[in-house]
Amino acid sequence: MALFEDSDACAAPVLTFSEAAEHPHNVARGTFINPGGVLQAAPAPRFGRTPAARPRPPAAVGQDTYAVLRECGVTDEEFLAWKIAGAFP
Repeated sequence: MALFEDSDACAAPVLTFSEAAEHPHNVARGTFINPGGVLQAAPAPRFGRTPAARPRPPAAVGQDTYAVLRECGVTDEEFLAWKIAGAFP
């Protein structure tokens, strides 16, 4: 990047997700957020009069397993059998 610093060439480094979150350009613009310790892109686009809601941290692993399986027609007996078999926590 030092080679291109004083030129008018359009050049930028290729960064990992975590490196991009730490890049001064993205830090200054609040491009990334970290709700609940999970790094993610901030909501976009951003409007001055109607700001987007900030994302919530992700659900715990398995938190919605029962509800989703019930919606898919799985019976309580099937759910219990799968749980006993170790299919999920």
